[in-house]
Amino acid sequence: MLSFFKGAAKKAGADTTPDTEKVAEAVADATPVEPKRSWAQRLRDGLSATREKLGGQLKQLFTSGAKVDEAFYEELEAILLSCDVGVSATRHLIDATRARVRKLGVSTPEEVRLQLKAALEDLVAPLEKPLEITAQRPFVILLTGVNGAGKTTSIGKLAHLYQGMGHSILLAAGDTFRAAAREQLAEWGARNNVLVVSQQGGDPGAVIFDAVQSATAKGIGVLLADTAGRLPTQLHLMEELKKVRRVTDKAMPGAPHETLLVLDANTGQNAVAQVKAFDDAIGLTGLVLTKLDGTARGGVIAAIARERPIPVRYIGVGEGLEDLRPFEARAFVDAMLD
Repeated sequence: MLSFFKGAAKKAGADTTPDTEKVAEAVADATPVEPKRSWAQRLRDGLSATREKLGGQLKQLFTSGAKVDEAFYEELEAILLSCDVGVSATRHLIDATRARVRKLGVSTPEEVRLQLKAALEDLVAPLEKPLEITAQRPFVILLTGVNGAGKTTSIGKLAHLYQGMGHSILLAAGDTFRAAAREQLAEWGARNNVLVVSQQGGDPGAVIFDAVQSATAKGIGVLLADTAGRLPTQLHLMEELKKVRRVTDKAMPGAPHETLLVLDANTGQNAVAQVKAFDDAIGLTGLVLTKLDGTARGGVIAAIARERPIPVRYIGVGEGLEDLRPFEARAFVDAMLD
């Protein structure tokens, strides 16, 4: 509305722009535009905390001129554990690195580093399975997770991503418990210019049922359904989540076509426990790992790969709309270790 009135005034020949606003505009025009960063650069920047802790400690170890012996591997093990790689994954990486070193006959710390990096990439590579939106219309994606993991924000970013791929989008406000959850999703709907199906309170399954029917009637390409945050230890809420899944299938046999668990990377090893609990309850098809920026716990992906290798569909390394992208194993390992 504001831009409309400003445009009308200028068309009539009147310049009603305040002096302060003119100055701000002039400054903005004179300010060099910062080049848009590539995804690889944003990923590297986002994983800086992990890289500084894990990569920094490894660099110190590998450039110390230390002898590659039992003490060397013990220190390497301690470093991996400190970055939430997890006991099982750490043991696997140490054993795999030792085997590579023996096979290649290398002996310097730098050569060991390269073999560790290769072993880590081999471990997480199976998680790289980009989500494929099929011809099914609507393609229903159900998102779940604990409170504060970033579900609603991830939905907004996914809506933006899928719109860029040419898909029409509908959002379902299935989180009927959290205060302001509907309003938050409505805001993301407004930012992406997409409709949001919601109800005041009520049953989350009913909201998603209505959303599926609406998406079908409108010929919508992708339906993104939010659900209430819940702890995996809250058994009654996990049962409710199972009901939501059943209702979705009733509204459209075979739906949801994708069930994503949104994980906060800051939770470290607790993320692995969440994956196991939610997968056991509703059968996950993919993960969204958020808030990797600002945490030194990026190594949790290795723990997930070892203990419950469910595909990591997307990772988030910032607050911007462009900061949620498909997981790429090599790019991730490079950003974490190089």
